[in-house]
Amino acid sequence: MNTITSHQNPKIKFLNLLKDKSRIRKKEQRFIIEGNREISLAISGGYHIEQLYYCSSIATKNELQLILDVIDNSIEVFEIPSEIYQKLAYRSTTEGVLAVAISKDLSIKNISLKTQNPLILVAESPEKPGNIGALLRTADAAQVDAVLIANPKTDIYNPNIIRSSVGCIFTNTIATGSTQEIIDFLKNNKINLYGAALQASVNYYTQNYTKPTAIIVGTEDKGLTDEWLKNTTQNIKIPMSGVIDSMNVSVAAGILIFEAKRQRDFIV
Repeated sequence: MNTITSHQNPKIKFLNLLKDKSRIRKKEQRFIIEGNREISLAISGGYHIEQLYYCSSIATKNELQLILDVIDNSIEVFEIPSEIYQKLAYRSTTEGVLAVAISKDLSIKNISLKTQNPLILVAESPEKPGNIGALLRTADAAQVDAVLIANPKTDIYNPNIIRSSVGCIFTNTIATGSTQEIIDFLKNNKINLYGAALQASVNYYTQNYTKPTAIIVGTEDKGLTDEWLKNTTQNIKIPMSGVIDSMNVSVAAGILIFEAKRQRDFIV
């Protein structure tokens, strides 16, 4: 195990760039993972861990060994002091372990569905990392077959997405693409498209989601674009009794996805 003590060390400078700059993450095809659970989930999800950074004043050697036991023995491991670790960490309650992982190509062309009757969550143009993380947690809880992100406005490997998803970025099958690419993918796979929208919509619980299904949600302020609305099988809405006519996108997605899940579990 090597030791780094200076903030000016090139590896520490590179970690700061990975943490803060989306363009660096994309260019280098690498990103940072923080925490034992998240690192373990990434490994289980097939991500290659390239380097591990460990703060001995926070994490025990036993905790470090749990990670080392399941990764390649050739991985570089560096011990860093608390003052460096705290500047790299995103969480206030942290575990003393950071990893550098190699990104995956999440293009829609690379996805393959493992079932003939998939349930898919589609999010158009999500921007807030907290919302994206919550959508991924919902998808994991419902065990959807894929999460497709159309026209993403935020780098999927943003540390805030990893943090807010509590590692569910690694437990879901995720793909990104343009709206048209994802529409083409869904139609080519004969998947019904149910768009969450107020236009020409029916109450969500009136529809049958037991066949191949994609639930599509848009942004909270603008909803789904016309490109989606003219291609949906049916637009659906959640009836609301309050003054406003919209809710948080992750909450809406949870209601819709779990209705589909309820119907599918009922017929099993």
